[in-house]
Amino acid sequence: MCHLEIDDRGVARLTLDRPEVHNALDDHLIGELNDHLRRAGELAHRGEVRLLVLASKGKNFSAGADLHWMKRMADYDFEDNLVDARELSALMHGLDTLPCPTVCRVQGAAFGGAVGLAACCDIVVASEKARFCLSEVRIGLSPAVISPYVQRAIGERQLRRYALTAEVIDAATAQTLDLAHCVVEPDALDATVDAMIDTLLATSPQASRATKALLAEVAREPDSNATRDHTCRIISELRVSHEGQEGLSSFFEKRRPAWAPDSDTERH
Repeated sequence: MCHLEIDDRGVARLTLDRPEVHNALDDHLIGELNDHLRRAGELAHRGEVRLLVLASKGKNFSAGADLHWMKRMADYDFEDNLVDARELSALMHGLDTLPCPTVCRVQGAAFGGAVGLAACCDIVVASEKARFCLSEVRIGLSPAVISPYVQRAIGERQLRRYALTAEVIDAATAQTLDLAHCVVEPDALDATVDAMIDTLLATSPQASRATKALLAEVAREPDSNATRDHTCRIISELRVSHEGQEGLSSFFEKRRPAWAPDSDTERH
């Protein structure tokens, strides 16, 4: 249903592989995604995974909830539904807090929970044919679990509109809303993702992890004494670290830092 592949550069690719149902989410797929994200997170903490690309096979990124799963959910009691919702919540939290940078490759439809997956990623590259939709209210439900992540991405005012209307958001509008960072022609999607991978691999692995964790804390408390002190400590620790020293030395010596791949090894 999904698989995780890690290349020799430390690029992890987590791919939804249910094209026959447009990569619709169900409890089994969510469980597999959670397992893979836990593994990727452990490897990222150890520096063995530099970044993760979330993608899918087929025409659509993900059509949202699987119809068969929805039929089963209709017979669940409150406690069963709570278990399901917590698994989806764990997926969003795990993706959102993955220690390394994350890139989401979106083609075709990204409906329902798939909008949450995109919102949880650091960078979203979308095809011009991508379409996003918070479709839950059309069937008497709510984008409840994904709402904190989507609100952070597009803002409270815009979320009110699109969560309440279930309007389809085209790729250009998604970029205007900050749901997507790059919108490209379908044939350029993979090349654009590859270029973003190269850009991220040129950064310090340690600094990337520290910066991602720091930005999450800054978002929670942007101007507190504790945050200001923490930001000072982070930059001080990085300056005296091995990678910090290597980065400064390579800059002044006008050479490639040790962590950056050689041009001959890029995209392999």
